[in-house]
Amino acid sequence: MDTKPTRKPASKWHAVTVVLQTSSCAAAAMCRNTRYLSREAPRLPLPKCPHPEECQCTFKHLEDRRTGVRRSADVGKGSDKPATERRAKRGRRERDQR
Repeated sequence: MDTKPTRKPASKWHAVTVVLQTSSCAAAAMCRNTRYLSREAPRLPLPKCPHPEECQCTFKHLEDRRTGVRRSADVGKGSDKPATERRAKRGRRERDQR
């Protein structure tokens, strides 16, 4: 097993996902679509790998753990109408009633 020195990720949201090979085990297959923050990712070979000495699984490095846009405004689906004044009357203070 070849061990490489670990590098500090470029961002605190740097993530990885397990890349399967044709010989990957069931433990790796269960991690297939999971994105891990790089500091929380399991070590390879996975603990439940039945053939750790022959494991060829790798990580794919991702800039961010999130998969898509999080807010509708980010994709242009914000409200089309301008904001309306919702305050029906003036404040409660006496000077506001003048």
